[in-house]
Amino acid sequence: MTSLKKARAIAYGVVALLAVAAIVLTSPLPPRANTPAGEILSRQPAYVMQERHDTVGRGENLFTVLARGGVSEMVAREAIKTATTLDMRRIPAGMPVLVRSDSTDTLKTEIILQLAVDRVLTIKRNATGWAAEEARLPWTTDTVVVTANIKSNLYEAMDAAGRDLLPSDARQQLTWALADIYEYRVDMSRDLQVGDSFRVLAERSVGPRGAVRIGKIIAATATLSGSTVEAIRFNSQRVNADFFDQNGRSLRAGFLRAPVQFRRISSRFGLRRHPILGTMRRHQGTDYAADAGTPVRAIGEGVVMRASWHNGYGNLLEIRHKGGIVTRYGHLRAFAKGIHSGSHVSIAQTVAYVGSTGLSTGPHLHFELLVNGAQRNPSTALRNASSDPIPASERAAFAAMRTRMLAMFDSPRTLASAESASVRQAGKQQQ
Repeated sequence: MTSLKKARAIAYGVVALLAVAAIVLTSPLPPRANTPAGEILSRQPAYVMQERHDTVGRGENLFTVLARGGVSEMVAREAIKTATTLDMRRIPAGMPVLVRSDSTDTLKTEIILQLAVDRVLTIKRNATGWAAEEARLPWTTDTVVVTANIKSNLYEAMDAAGRDLLPSDARQQLTWALADIYEYRVDMSRDLQVGDSFRVLAERSVGPRGAVRIGKIIAATATLSGSTVEAIRFNSQRVNADFFDQNGRSLRAGFLRAPVQFRRISSRFGLRRHPILGTMRRHQGTDYAADAGTPVRAIGEGVVMRASWHNGYGNLLEIRHKGGIVTRYGHLRAFAKGIHSGSHVSIAQTVAYVGSTGLSTGPHLHFELLVNGAQRNPSTALRNASSDPIPASERAAFAAMRTRMLAMFDSPRTLASAESASVRQAGKQQQ
């Protein structure tokens, strides 16, 4: 019995020790939490939307791009047929494409197409199928003043002057627009000299993601060899023109100053060494270096005298204008459709294309001007071409608009959108 009691005592002691060890080693229970239910839910894993960004490659169709994003062609066709504004034949290379899906769903729930810098097409999947919606992103418009000083040519001057206001492509567009306004008065490739200057007041629109585009020019001034020619936009009811100088005369005259819109002269009027014959001879005109196929414009209204091959001129076009003026266009690759002897042409009409026929070392246009049968320098002969003036009944309105435009030139380089809007509204009230 004594041995049995001892065994029981040992067993009870072991059990007691194990119980104590269990109590000591077990972590205490956390206190009762009084955390609100909303806070507990907020600690749950966040809702995650999976996205795949892509762009349309050159020669790719949209279905190929969507397939890379996990959208089968069957599903893609079903989604796209709801987008009635989307033209599948005009999907540009480089167009951004975004495909989205819920992290808990294997099916794609959203397709977003950046159709343009300010156009976004969103196609969403809902309980009944797909639905498309196109959104126009907002642009803000203000007015900028660019002052360019000529050191070599207009392109470089405008590029340097507008660098902190406009991106490269917008600066180029502004340069072309300025040249177009003055094309009846100034040949930008020949008449400019170091020290000349331009001021341009133009609308600028800033869009999504910082995109910038240039709007219409409101006014401009050109100071050439000390003389200033203003260009004030004015809506006349009697004169078919957009811009007028400080004297109220239209900048649109009877003759253009150059027969090609994108011009770069390779030879001036006067003596030169003939590039093929090697002899010094008077160059009776102006050469405009341009790519083969560049459109050639009639500098004024007239009647075609010749459209045929003529010795060293190659394909030669001659047009008779009013006032005893004849213009010649040589080394042409071809004549425009409908151009033949006796046909009537209008100012700025495409009449031929730049080539290298006849005695020519490369593609260029040889241009000549004759007045009463005598060779004349186009730079001086056309300088005083007549233009229509604003009628007396509109002079007061024009003077008020001119004063307002010139005042804006003296304002800060960028003007508020409200100021720009008021100018546009003033122009509309004239109509």
